[in-house]
Order: sequence, then structure tokens, then C-alpha cells
Amino acid sequence: MIAVMDEPDLNLLIALDVLLAQGSVTGAARKMGLSASAMSRTLTRLRKATGDPLLVRAGRSLVLTPRAISLRAQVEGLVQGARTVLAPQPGTIDPASIERTFTIRGSEGFVAMFAAPLVARIAAVAPLVRLRFAPKPEKDAEPLRVGEIDLEIGVVGAYAPELRQRLLFRDRFVGAVRSGHPLLSGPITPARYAACRHVVASRRGVFTGPVDAALGALGLRRETMVVVPGFSDALRIARQSDLIALVPGSCFRAEDAALVGLSTFPLPVPTPEITISALWHPRMEADPAHRWLRETVIALCRHQDTDRSPPLVE
Repeated sequence: MIAVMDEPDLNLLIALDVLLAQGSVTGAARKMGLSASAMSRTLTRLRKATGDPLLVRAGRSLVLTPRAISLRAQVEGLVQGARTVLAPQPGTIDPASIERTFTIRGSEGFVAMFAAPLVARIAAVAPLVRLRFAPKPEKDAEPLRVGEIDLEIGVVGAYAPELRQRLLFRDRFVGAVRSGHPLLSGPITPARYAACRHVVASRRGVFTGPVDAALGALGLRRETMVVVPGFSDALRIARQSDLIALVPGSCFRAEDAALVGLSTFPLPVPTPEITISALWHPRMEADPAHRWLRETVIALCRHQDTDRSPPLVE
């Protein structure tokens, strides 16, 4: 039969650390706010636990045994390490000291608009940080729960309620057409908009959405000819045809070469506002490096959102 050893009382480590530092039962008792008799009883327990007298009398004072002297630095390190483990993490961190790979999952549009400036900003202040942008085939909180994803960019309502969130920006859908498109020759009314042919982006491959519901309320129906996986695909088709693309306004930045030859216009029917947020799991809430990452992403997105001025055709 295997004997089960009693677990050591780790509280004795703190008393041992003080006793070895003070070299005195009276001084250790005063340091710990205990009576001399209580500290003496603790020393007895320590002697039993270590198998060594630790402090022995030499005249009118006590001196450390060789074993006690050899333990002093080790015990001090253990106690200090325990205090560090049990103390709150610092609220700030030097970005240059972060050596870590972060995985961010966002839509194709988010990566197209924000990846390059985010990489530039992080490289300037945190050269040891690496970024991985993961594809977003579906809305699923499990990768955040298990740590496969550090930060998710998306619409809050589609995710698990326990996730933390911060607003990045608000967006609306706009129409996009090639320069010289016949629709731009006059007022863009619901009837003229619906009479054109359309290309839409949908990861699920659906042909209809909120725009179709708004047109239906007016007794109108648009003809969607093409469904593609991403907004950039829809924009490429619109630039080379007479099809109208439906994309978020955030897809447009005046300096993007890929958007040359395209114009946008406000939709002639009301559609819901899109709220884009950063989401993360609660277990990462207090992590200083993760806090730095998400604050960097939030600041960048809000700055870019303020500066963005897509060429709208009124």
C-alpha cells in the first residue's frame, strides 16, 4: 500500500522567510503582528517540517544553522514569486516588451481597410509582436473561448452574450456603380434603383436582404443577377459592368487604387445601421498585452472612421 504524504502548509513559507530575515523570534513576531509565543510555536512547526533546528541559541541571541543559511535566498525567492502571482497585473505595459502572436478574425472588408495601417502602427511601437489575420467563414464564439482567436471584429448581436465588446464604428450600406453608369444621369429613386440589375456579397449565398424588404414595402422588386462571397468581388464586377453593387460605406477610401472608376451613392430606401465592434473572451479582460492590442485596434478604427470620406454622388 502506498503511503499518502501530508500536503505542506504553504503559509509556513512566509513565517520562515521572516524568521530567516530577522534571525529572531521576537523580531519576526513583531514583523508579522503576532505574539512571541505564537511565533515560537510556528518555529517549532518549521523545525518539524524541515528536520532542522533553523535557529539555535548562541549566548543571549539566536543564530541561523547552515541549513537555514542555505535556505534563506531560496525561501525569499519563493515568497516573492508567490506575491507576484497573487498580485494584480500592472495596468499598463511597454509595447516594445511584448513578444507574442495575436490572431484577429474579421471580414474581408475589415482586413482590406484596416490591416495595413494596423500593421504599420504595431511595427512602429511593438516590433516583437506578430499578427495573424484569420478568415471568417461564420459567426462562432468557440474560437474565442478556446483561445484560437484573440480578437473578433463583427456585429455584436450574432455572438455569445458572455463576450466583452467595444464599439469600433458604425456603418451603412451604399450603392456602388462604374463611372458613367446610366443610373447616375438622373435622380436615384427607388424605382430607378430597382429597375437595374444587381450584384450582392453574401457568405451564405443568399440573394435577398434588408434592401429587398425596403423595396418590397414600396411594391418594388430588384433583380439580383450575381451573388459573390466578398465585397471586393462585388466591386470588381460593378466596375466592369452595369450591375450595381451593395457594399458598406467603409469599403471606400478615396486613395484606394482598386476603387478608381467607381462611384457610390446613398441608397434610395432606408436600411438598418451596421454596428461593428471588437469582441474578446472575458478570460483576456485583465491581460495587459491583450488590453494594449484591443486599445490599439479601437483607436485605429475610430480614427480611420473619422477620416474616411468616400466619394458620394448625391
